[in-house]
Amino acid sequence: MWLVREKLGEDAQLLARDSIGLGRGEAARGLLRGGLRPGDVSAAVRLTGASIVHAHNLHPTWGWRALAAARAAGAKVVLHLHNYRLVCAVGTCADPRGEDCTRCHGADTLPGLRENCRDSRVEAAVYAAALALHSRRMVEQANAVVVPSAFALERLRTLGAPVEHAHVLPHVMRAFAPTSRADRGTYALIAARLVRGKGLDVAVAACRQAGIELVVAGDGPLRIERTKGVRTVGRVDGEELGRLRAGAGLELAPSRMAESFGLSAAEAMAAGVPVVGSRIGALTELLPDDALVTPGDATALAAAARRRFGDRDAGTAGIERVRALTAPEVVAPTLARIYEEVRGKRP
Repeated sequence: MWLVREKLGEDAQLLARDSIGLGRGEAARGLLRGGLRPGDVSAAVRLTGASIVHAHNLHPTWGWRALAAARAAGAKVVLHLHNYRLVCAVGTCADPRGEDCTRCHGADTLPGLRENCRDSRVEAAVYAAALALHSRRMVEQANAVVVPSAFALERLRTLGAPVEHAHVLPHVMRAFAPTSRADRGTYALIAARLVRGKGLDVAVAACRQAGIELVVAGDGPLRIERTKGVRTVGRVDGEELGRLRAGAGLELAPSRMAESFGLSAAEAMAAGVPVVGSRIGALTELLPDDALVTPGDATALAAAARRRFGDRDAGTAGIERVRALTAPEVVAPTLARIYEEVRGKRP
């Protein structure tokens, strides 16, 4: 919304639903029906006079019916896919062991049920059925599809998702550090949801080998063992995360799963913090080759961490690298072209 308002000079209004308070029964109903209360969308289009509905994160409450309602009310639709949930029930292509997984393919979502990827057989069954039934309908309602990286599009194709073409639109960074201060850093940082696929165990082992203190910011079901040299701070807000990055000499992105963008890594780079991570997913588009290691290889991660810890030149190079990809003056023209193309299409 900030980009649309400030850089494209257009009005933008938000229509949002929070699924956190939604009961499992209502969430299941939304998934299986293809969305709840689509009339809310058509009413909003008529009220605001919106020419475009830019849709994000539609499961479980919005679904394809929301997009159909937008089009019926006279708006064009941009479907923005931040993850792989057209096919993958968890959206991350990570199996219950945290390993990269592409077992589900197209409308064959039964592997997700067999693997119990939602940690609930009932929930896994609902997602398997809903994705098989409705993903193609969702894409068919879009005038344009947007993904955050070239890798994300390639992964969707690998999964057999009904996406033939998509626009690549990286996440926008609103601010960049003038220079790196990594040489003043005293610890390595990892900012991530605490799940197996994020490679937290690899980060702990690597920092122990490298003799670098590790600070872990984030929450989730995984518990980090309290050991010497590892400090956990739980979930933090943006301001506190900025303070943590200001004191870090390095940030780690040791994911085992194929990130669709790598937002934490990009934010760290924009802050001037050197980053080392896994050679997987869209991290390969963000990080230079010498900052990438094989997923799960703690020894290689430790060696890369020692090389780049406190490296001010690497931090400053990271600022310029991520600026070239995510700066508003780079992302805004791409978004403007997408909107122009969509507006020129017939309903």
